[in-house]
Amino acid sequence: MAGIRDVARLAGVSQATASRALSGKGSVSSRARQAVTEAASELGFVMSYHASSLASGRSHNIGVVLPFVNRWYFATLLEGANSALMDAGYDLTLYDFQGDRYRESVLGDFLLRKRLDGVLAVSLQLNAHETEQILAAGIPVVGVGGPLPEIPTLRIDDVEVGRRATNHLISLGHTRVAHLGGEHEYGRHFEISSGRHAGYEHAMEAAGLPVREAWSLISDYSANDAYSQTKHLLADAGERPTAIFCASDEMAFGAMLAARDLGLRIPDDLSVIGVDGHEMGEILGLTTIDQFPRDQGMRAVERLLALVQDDAEAAGPADELMQTKLVVRSSTSAPRKPERGF
Repeated sequence: MAGIRDVARLAGVSQATASRALSGKGSVSSRARQAVTEAASELGFVMSYHASSLASGRSHNIGVVLPFVNRWYFATLLEGANSALMDAGYDLTLYDFQGDRYRESVLGDFLLRKRLDGVLAVSLQLNAHETEQILAAGIPVVGVGGPLPEIPTLRIDDVEVGRRATNHLISLGHTRVAHLGGEHEYGRHFEISSGRHAGYEHAMEAAGLPVREAWSLISDYSANDAYSQTKHLLADAGERPTAIFCASDEMAFGAMLAARDLGLRIPDDLSVIGVDGHEMGEILGLTTIDQFPRDQGMRAVERLLALVQDDAEAAGPADELMQTKLVVRSSTSAPRKPERGF
């Protein structure tokens, strides 16, 4: 069976260079990496990560901590992270808090077992004690949704997202705009829901429009609950908004279905905008703020692996803002003018 020495000889590089090229650790030129990869393929050589771990003290394993895996945003971000890790030759260990059920055991036990080279913490607001716990593992950590003290993070500007979505509706001529937001975070998760609601309020106030308490609804980010909340909101024709800004695409889908079941037409009777960039949005014609969660997962892994490899320059800034994009589709339009005599 071919060994690393045979690969190095065929590639025309040193054994150390061949090892670095195949393990992904250390600096290797693209030309040398390609030569080593081709030589390994020709010889049928597969890097032993067990041996590599013993030699380097690294496990080639990254932990990803999520509050949920059954929501589209987190699942899509996880898909991007997993793709980037597989391309880099790393395994992924998933820690699902299931809300907050396993939060304490993950932060206080699992991450301290030191079987990981790094940790990706998604949408987790850490207090001082929890930050100390996760840093005590002695491995690099990157957060998504930030910012986190002493931990590099990447995020979107949720206040600006809320302002931009609401301004889109206002620019179309809507003055009766409702907001369907998420649950309050209470310091356990990043203030995504609060930020988007704040952006909604800022846009409404800047336009001189009233923010009605009855039109600021809280949902659990699911389509089912959004459907129920929206149906109650739209039941009174006299107090009905003409547009709804939903804090996620999944909630927007529920709102659209509720409007349909009440006999309302979208966008003639109700305009709906969401946030995320869910692939079903294109099929349903949903206007959205795309936040590219798959790209977030890939970029977070890129930053984390740079830290694992002690490449501080490639790891990027402490707090990195990711781009978003307004995608206008058929679910939003100018409000319908009342018929004469209505």
